[in-house]
Amino acid sequence: QVQLVQSGGGLVQPGGSLRLSCAVSGVILDYWAIGWFRRAPGKGREVVACMSSSEGTIPYADSVKGRFTISRDNAKNTVYLQMNSLKPEDTAVYLCNAAKWGMNYWGKGTLVTVSS
Repeated sequence: QVQLVQSGGGLVQPGGSLRLSCAVSGVILDYWAIGWFRRAPGKGREVVACMSSSEGTIPYADSVKGRFTISRDNAKNTVYLQMNSLKPEDTAVYLCNAAKWGMNYWGKGTLVTVSS
């Protein structure tokens, strides 16, 4: 059974930082593409950052370029999203994803609120 367990969300002031984690079990993460998505209040789901299994390509949403960094620790089967210089418009539920060959698995989501 594949599970993605997220942690690290919460309330942060504008300009602050948070790191989200996504612990994956049931698959060997080395061979999977990974990604972070978000769903802001009243909006649809959008991609934040993705990383291929070879770590060769890391496309970021324009809105987070230079501020967010996706990474993976295959030894720990864990995916991270480091978020710096947070803005109120980054407020959303963040979801991690693991994908391979048409298979998609999702975390349950973690709320990030950026507010003073």
